[in-house]
Amino acid sequence: MSESTLSTLSSQHINVSEPISGVALVELSRLWTDFGRTFDSIAREPSVRAVVLASALPKGFSAGIDLNSLGTLDGPAVEPARRALQLREHIRAFQHSIAAVERCPYPVVAAAHGIALGLSIDIMSACDVRYAASDAVFAIKEADVGLAADIGTLARLPKIAGNQSLVHELAYTARNFTAAEAERMGFVSRVVPGGRDDVVRAALALAGVIAQKSPVAVLGTKHLLVHARDHSVQENLDYTVTWNSAMLQTADMKESLRAVKAKEKPQYAKLLPKL
Repeated sequence: MSESTLSTLSSQHINVSEPISGVALVELSRLWTDFGRTFDSIAREPSVRAVVLASALPKGFSAGIDLNSLGTLDGPAVEPARRALQLREHIRAFQHSIAAVERCPYPVVAAAHGIALGLSIDIMSACDVRYAASDAVFAIKEADVGLAADIGTLARLPKIAGNQSLVHELAYTARNFTAAEAERMGFVSRVVPGGRDDVVRAALALAGVIAQKSPVAVLGTKHLLVHARDHSVQENLDYTVTWNSAMLQTADMKESLRAVKAKEKPQYAKLLPKL
């Protein structure tokens, strides 16, 4: 896959590039339906092995949803049941778009800096690894605008963070919290001193390490981790038996052993395109 191939996935508000072989860098300037389409397209690229999600904006990851758009949710004057059905489809489509990060078979590393409010938390919660620049400021902002977060924060964050009391506090109060507090609660795994360029550089370095591993092993690991989150221990163990009954037949295992014996870096084949 060439740089030009990945760059064709760029759109007006999303830039896609390949700064490191096998690593896709997705930079956002706004967040929309293009977001889901972009990640679903990346998922079909067989040479991608890891993704870094960052913002192209100098001041922050995202200030969240456009408040002006909330004023349009009243819509036409139709009776409540029909209006509720319209809103239901709107919310489901939005959820599906953001969940493309989780659907993506490759690990996604979020690199947050500056302001990261509301929708930023929804998106980052769907990522596999979250890094934050030391200047990052987060908030679950929905309570301040009259609604409960409905795009993923309330579903995923309680399963990510180790401090459930703090998750509730932040969701109820909509107060800002720092990168250091985000790290303590387990929302981010690393705080990188500095700003955007520093955290993106660190995220790319991590993605570069991941991209050197067996793509079959990494894809399977993500798939099984997401399954484990939503199932019991025994259900995940049983499912893993079925999954690895197929995946243990990969040529990547032989290549890994060959490389160890030869003291060389393994050369894994590209993943095949989906049928």
